[in-house]
Amino acid sequence: MELNTLKPVPGSKHVRKRVARGIGSGTGKTGGRGHKGQRARSGGFHKVGFEGGQMPLQRRLPKRGFNSPTREDTAEVLLSDLERLKAEKIDLAVLKDAGVVAGSAKGAKVIVSGKLTRKVALTGVAVSKGARAAIEAAGGSTDAPIPQPKPKREPKAVPVSQPQTDGQSAKGEARPEKRAGDAKAAGESKGERGAKEKGEGKDKREAKETRSGPEGKKGGKA
Repeated sequence: MELNTLKPVPGSKHVRKRVARGIGSGTGKTGGRGHKGQRARSGGFHKVGFEGGQMPLQRRLPKRGFNSPTREDTAEVLLSDLERLKAEKIDLAVLKDAGVVAGSAKGAKVIVSGKLTRKVALTGVAVSKGARAAIEAAGGSTDAPIPQPKPKREPKAVPVSQPQTDGQSAKGEARPEKRAGDAKAAGESKGERGAKEKGEGKDKREAKETRSGPEGKKGGKA
């Protein structure tokens, strides 16, 4: 066998289909597109899953439950897995090397399953409440923080309206009287001003009538 005699396995390679090359190309004059229609035109391709406007299949099917996209990031570690390990100081890298968790895991958490009878020190690994108690009971330790309860939200204080004092109420009652007195005084001054203007007009008319006579003219006979 020589390099120049190597050939692909029969059937693994296919001749590329040459479309739109006429009737003699083997795909007919329409090149495998058929006659007319959206998919027979140039640029007639629509998005994947499009069914001509009707409700597509991926929307007709019902949805059930919820699948978290990050569910594989944190791996579960059993107490029995820690029992089998020989190392006393355990972190995520040790768990990956031992094959306890997957290499793609971004974190790990120890849960209560099995028994732990030896002393271990966990670093950078989360633990549940029961697993923490089991590890400390066996003489081990963990640097995982203890979860603190969330503080309760206090209801907002509603401001209470303060009752008015007697002085404020008396002051409020005196204001309308004061305004009424001001209006009365303004009305009286307006009436006096109108009467004064009326009297001055009357005097002017009498003086004009007196001057309009023959004796009142300039240069007239006495």
